[in-house]
Amino acid sequence: MLELKSRVKELAHKYLSETVSIRRHLHAHPELSFQEYLTSDYIAECLKQCNIPFEQGMVKTGIVAIIEGKNPSKKIVALRADLDALPIQETTGTEYRSRTDGVMHACGHDAHSASLLGAAKILNELRNEFEGSVKLIFQPGEEKLPGGASLMIKEGVLESPRPSCIFGQHVFPSMETGKVGFRKGMYMASTDELYITVTGKGGHAAMPSEYVNPLLISAVILTELNKSFMLDKKNVPTVLAFGKIAGNGATNVIPDEVKIEGTFRTMDENWRKDAHVQMKIIAQQIATSMGGTCEFRIEVGYPFLVNEEVTTSRAQQSAEEYLGKENVEELPLRMTAEDFAFYSQQIPSCFYRVGTGNKSKGITSGVHTSTFDIDESSLEIGSGLLAWITLQELSA
Repeated sequence: MLELKSRVKELAHKYLSETVSIRRHLHAHPELSFQEYLTSDYIAECLKQCNIPFEQGMVKTGIVAIIEGKNPSKKIVALRADLDALPIQETTGTEYRSRTDGVMHACGHDAHSASLLGAAKILNELRNEFEGSVKLIFQPGEEKLPGGASLMIKEGVLESPRPSCIFGQHVFPSMETGKVGFRKGMYMASTDELYITVTGKGGHAAMPSEYVNPLLISAVILTELNKSFMLDKKNVPTVLAFGKIAGNGATNVIPDEVKIEGTFRTMDENWRKDAHVQMKIIAQQIATSMGGTCEFRIEVGYPFLVNEEVTTSRAQQSAEEYLGKENVEELPLRMTAEDFAFYSQQIPSCFYRVGTGNKSKGITSGVHTSTFDIDESSLEIGSGLLAWITLQELSA
């Protein structure tokens, strides 16, 4: 296996310039969730050039490709990358900056797709060195409910053939390039969107006996919800946060209604369901007691993401062999969410982080910001490590 590891590293280095070129093309031509038509066509062309068979059009823009080794049905390992960008105006000023106003690859999905294509090139060249098959999943719509993963699963992405496990990787700008991170077990939270409409009775601010102020009702609701749900319930990490409140009144005008938007995140599905009920009860009882009404709508989002213990342990060990133990870190729990969680609820999964930051180059901006970028040398690790983990898993 030492010789094979060396070959993987040589190929990752050999293909780095191509992987960077792919990433830059995708970065310059971002497309929003479920609109990734040009992105899909570009990836399809890359696969054609490698003579890797694929099917295009799952959830309209998704692509599924297969690399068959010897005895191709022995074991199937799936690898996933996401395609979509975010509605952000890029301000980096790089030569490969977004050419589309108001749209930017600010979460690294361009790097994910480029790394998966790089890994595909490596694995395709080494297909006579392993038994089994590799299923490549290029998925749309990670950034938008209901999540492209859930839709691809409904359309059969985990069937015909069914993978024994799936791996995904994500850029990590707060980690220096050269390092990667893993966490076994529970890793990322579920996420739900909250939309609350509090209705009172508007009027002139100087005449309080003639109005029911929905702003005051909203303030009490938010205070009580925050007090009740910001604690870890049953030792389960929980976050309830509100980021938007709008009441179109004025200094002397009380509005008829107030709209509030927020997010609820946790790591236990039973508690999640209970919390949905409790939040609605608390808000509606407060509104009624103060003379108003409350409509509380919950858009149920992604489930929690769990990294299967054995699969993740093997992947982490493979990373230590590939990069050195000193370059592999243990990750803390995150209350952020990822639709890769849908896969993790179906088959053994491992979702890990690849360091993409470089303080000496000034590459430090976080994801979902207008100045986000990556140290592109991380793509050599992103493609090579993904290929090596796959080879190790196929031989397990």
